[in-house]
Amino acid sequence: MTIADRKIGPTFSPYVIAEMSANHNGSLQTAFNIIEQAKKAGADALKIQTYRPDTITLNSSLPDFQIKDGLWAGHTLYELYEWAHTPWEWHASLFEYARKIGITIFSSPFDTTAVDLLEDLNAPAYKIASFEAIDLPLIRYVAGTGKPMIISTGMANAQEIEDAIEAARAGGCKELAILHCVSGYPAPAKDYNLRTLLDMQQRFGLVTGLSDHTLDNTTAIASIALGASIIEKHFTLDRNGGGPDDSFSLEPTELKQLCVGASTAWSALGQVDYSRKSSEIENVKFRRSLYFVKDLQIGETITADAVRSVRPGFGLSPKYLQEVIGKTATQPIFANTPVNNDVFK
Repeated sequence: MTIADRKIGPTFSPYVIAEMSANHNGSLQTAFNIIEQAKKAGADALKIQTYRPDTITLNSSLPDFQIKDGLWAGHTLYELYEWAHTPWEWHASLFEYARKIGITIFSSPFDTTAVDLLEDLNAPAYKIASFEAIDLPLIRYVAGTGKPMIISTGMANAQEIEDAIEAARAGGCKELAILHCVSGYPAPAKDYNLRTLLDMQQRFGLVTGLSDHTLDNTTAIASIALGASIIEKHFTLDRNGGGPDDSFSLEPTELKQLCVGASTAWSALGQVDYSRKSSEIENVKFRRSLYFVKDLQIGETITADAVRSVRPGFGLSPKYLQEVIGKTATQPIFANTPVNNDVFK
């Protein structure tokens, strides 16, 4: 798939998405700073979330709407999303600033009105959040834009993932990716079962990546070796900022380390290749080879104590040791000289 002219897939360096989420903490200037720092860290894209509390939940304090445990315990859903949402009146400014400094920006819409807003801003792609992966009407509506779509699969079983893919295809989506995800905040690395990535690639045949909610970069970097083409991580300026998502987000130095590490890991994968590498050429001469360790006269038999396998590598390969022993010297041989075919018969 391609987002804003950047090709994404197994044959391209991993696409790193910095998720701002609620980490602006109600400050437009902080949001600008996050975009700028994501660019400096080397992220390919900055992602936001587009909802209002009334487009994602109901303003109710009944038990169904109470958060009783986890990071956000004590809030109602409405209170959480009022606290966490990115004001819609900011969106145009955020898109303008990201484009000005040269980083791709797109969003996760949570209802059709959000999609309409993002279309007005010419969003280059869409991300379906894990909690919305079962909202097939929303997926079909997003697919109708004709833009690339990324679906996060946290909490979804294989059938639900298949349903989401079918909805995207039915809606007209031509460029589709899925992200393996664990919707814990934070999520322990052991919950990720990264080998699932291999099955997802085989089962669904799509560009596949990782939405990583662990607290460091280890899981994300490891996923590259298993074929992840996209890495998404929450990003903040300060993990101790006190916002709803700050505590499980990367800081700028860590995001830079992720971008570099993901690219390095992908480069290291390369392809099946048993040839001698350019970095090895100068070291070939230091491999073992056969050397004479004593002087021999013309006509003497080369005995086992006259030859050793040592470094450097200017003589015959050690595999020829038994063939050399018992041969007759055809010229004077001096200790510490390489064994070559022209000195014996």
